[in-house]
Amino acid sequence: MSLPPLVEPAAELTVDEVRRYSRHLIIPDVGMDGQKRLKNAKVLCVGAGGLGSPALMYLAAAGVGTLGIVEFDEVDESNLQRQIIHSQADIGRSKAASARDSVLGINPYVNVVLHEERLEAENVLEIFGQYDLIVDGTDNFATRYLVNDACVLLNKPYVWGSIYRFDGQASVFWSEYGPCYRCLYPEPPPPGMVPSCAEGGVLGVLCASIGSIQVTEAIKVLAGVGDPLVGRLMIYDALEMQYRQVKVRKDPNCAVCGETDRHRAHRLRGPSAASCPRRRRRRRPARRSLPSSSRSGSTTARTSTSSTSASRTSTRSSRSPAPG
Repeated sequence: MSLPPLVEPAAELTVDEVRRYSRHLIIPDVGMDGQKRLKNAKVLCVGAGGLGSPALMYLAAAGVGTLGIVEFDEVDESNLQRQIIHSQADIGRSKAASARDSVLGINPYVNVVLHEERLEAENVLEIFGQYDLIVDGTDNFATRYLVNDACVLLNKPYVWGSIYRFDGQASVFWSEYGPCYRCLYPEPPPPGMVPSCAEGGVLGVLCASIGSIQVTEAIKVLAGVGDPLVGRLMIYDALEMQYRQVKVRKDPNCAVCGETDRHRAHRLRGPSAASCPRRRRRRRPARRSLPSSSRSGSTTARTSTSSTSASRTSTRSSRSPAPG
């Protein structure tokens, strides 16, 4: 599905910028117009960890004019196996500050905006409203559903990715043109059912594989080139070195992007309180926003074996992977 460019082009590129982005400018599908659009774009990366690291670095190198970073954690030594935006000297530092320094080291023409806070239902709309596109590099289900619900409410596209061990997934969710994340995975798995990467592990270089796909999709959406992964799920199996795609259709009964009066009312209430751990404990049953399992048998089966990383083939296909 070809889509129109997300942002308007900037007024001009400086002589220094023309030299820097010369390899982009000679690509017919990018050219001066596409590079000006990247310069004028405002992209928010949620997380500066495994997926956020390569995403931020390549978005900066590509010439995205404004990069926002949502990250409240500090650099730990165990992060360095995969979070390449940080170094040994950054251990104990704010991840957001460390990522900012690396981004500016790659491209000093980028405007970096830090949001050193936990993404919550109370602040997500205000933060997301400042940007054109969101890159989701989260590592937990609660934040992942919060990102989705906020993007649907604000009608913003976001590029999603996930990793676990040798598996990865990526897609572009934009409710105006296709399904949202809840159309694919209506409800998060029960707590404790799916191990985290800290519990199950992840191949470090897998972050680069999926993160680079996310940046490629972000550039395509911003510049209006190619065929973005809207309505398609890219599944990567590093052990078999195989990529495959699964079509994802918009669910008319989706609790967030559905088109009934009830679903439109849900969107007007804002992001689901169930997406935020702190609010979930205070949520009254009458305001429950996650839908009950009323989907068809095929969808239920798909949901029960799915999570945020790639569904494996053969004997591994029933394993429920973890968030990246």
